[in-house]
Amino acid sequence: MKFRFFYILIGLFVLQSCAKRGSLMGGEKDITAPVFIISEPAHESINFDAEKIRLNFSEYIKLKELNQQLVISPPMKHQPEITPIGTASKTINIKITDTLKKNTTYTFNFGNSVEDNNEGNILRSFKYVFSTGDYIDSLKVRGTVTDAFEEKPSENISIMLYEVTEDFTDSIIYKERPNYIGNTLDTVAFEITNLKEGKYLMVAIKDVSNNFKFDPKQDKIGFQKDFITLPTEDDYTFNMFKEVPEFAATRPSEIKKGHIFFGYEGDPKNLKINLLSEKPEGFKSHMVFEKEHDTVSYWHTPIYKDSLVFEILKGDYKKNIVIRLRSKETDSLMVSAESKSSLSLRDTFAIRTNIPIEKVNRSKIKILDKDSLEVYFTTKLAPSRTRLKLEFDHKPEQKYHINIMPKAIEDLFGNVNDTLQFKANTKSLDDYGAIEITVQNVKNFPYILEMSDDSGELIQREIANENRRFRFEYLNPKKYLFKIIYDTNKNGKWDSGNFLKRTPPEEVIYMKKQIEIRANWEEAEVFYIN
Repeated sequence: MKFRFFYILIGLFVLQSCAKRGSLMGGEKDITAPVFIISEPAHESINFDAEKIRLNFSEYIKLKELNQQLVISPPMKHQPEITPIGTASKTINIKITDTLKKNTTYTFNFGNSVEDNNEGNILRSFKYVFSTGDYIDSLKVRGTVTDAFEEKPSENISIMLYEVTEDFTDSIIYKERPNYIGNTLDTVAFEITNLKEGKYLMVAIKDVSNNFKFDPKQDKIGFQKDFITLPTEDDYTFNMFKEVPEFAATRPSEIKKGHIFFGYEGDPKNLKINLLSEKPEGFKSHMVFEKEHDTVSYWHTPIYKDSLVFEILKGDYKKNIVIRLRSKETDSLMVSAESKSSLSLRDTFAIRTNIPIEKVNRSKIKILDKDSLEVYFTTKLAPSRTRLKLEFDHKPEQKYHINIMPKAIEDLFGNVNDTLQFKANTKSLDDYGAIEITVQNVKNFPYILEMSDDSGELIQREIANENRRFRFEYLNPKKYLFKIIYDTNKNGKWDSGNFLKRTPPEEVIYMKKQIEIRANWEEAEVFYIN
């Protein structure tokens, strides 16, 4: 019995010891970043001619998002081989596969890609530098990026420097790699180091293809109007924008019989599409601009030929296009309401069609309120002819029934609608809020004031030619954002810039805070422009 008690005590002691070793408290969390110890060849080596580089660290590290973080300046035509990727190691091995330029300082900026294996502590802005000449260039330039139209700029903006020599032209950014490059990574600030003295063109590019060249069709750009000279103590700001390319027609395509898509690049304003082929008797056509897809829908009837010849005109641009027709069937008419059931007091009830409307018979449309009383309305067809407004005085807390009888709507091809019924219910006035905005410290007129909701949808826009107060009513409870566009060329919209012409984009200023609108409440705010 005594022995049994003794073994029980021993067992309890062992369990207690195990419990201590496996304590949930653990030790202190490691918050120390890895330390770069030494490299072969040494950091900031001169007369560099090695093909392999070995970087040694104090602990096991891993490389995270190296493709996005690593910036090599000047850029190399053939990227070096860097290992290991995806496994932990105390070293980074670099194999140079490109021919290095003579008398040039190279910077391998790993950004924030180096982190310890266990806790993910980051060795921030880690760089390895060497020179193929007999000294290390030591000048630097720094600055920030903004976006010309969006409130927040994109991440991962490349800052490129091109040395201004006797052979320099502005077209260099489209054709050649820069002499130096830096990157904002996940911030809005940049700093490029180890630069040599000289005069440079400096641009910022959202390099979508990561090819170190400016592609206006997909890249945003920001530029300095004048060349910069190094050394400098100045900080530089780049306002990023997407250029509007010169107008050009792209290959058209037949969608259905009587329906052709004409694609384009650039601004389609004042675009004309003329049919050069002989037109049959009773020929009708209509163009609908599909802005979201950079296309023009060209609807036409009747056509019995196998091919058509079109002339595309815009300013000095002229192009003839032959389209072969293969489709045998036209689209069927489809009609839908813009609003499902709830109709805001600030909106107009409208229906949309997939084919341009040719005729509207108002007598075959009836609107009744909740007491079955007929409501007077007028019709208004949008320029696209695919949107029909039914304008009536819709009152709060009402239920409207819109009855569209057969043959009320006829499209371009002679298709007519079947019986359609829609509902439109309105809310109480107490369900809405309102806001008054006063703008102060305006620099010039005219300007555009735009109100968007927190999802980015444009709610209302106003153009001001003088100091005035703005009132926005019947607003759904949510957060709203305001911005001002200085309409320099007075065309009623925001215009982008152009690098070759050194034209900056029109200035956009965001209100510093979002305004929350509550039901049955009115706000008054001042939009003060710094």
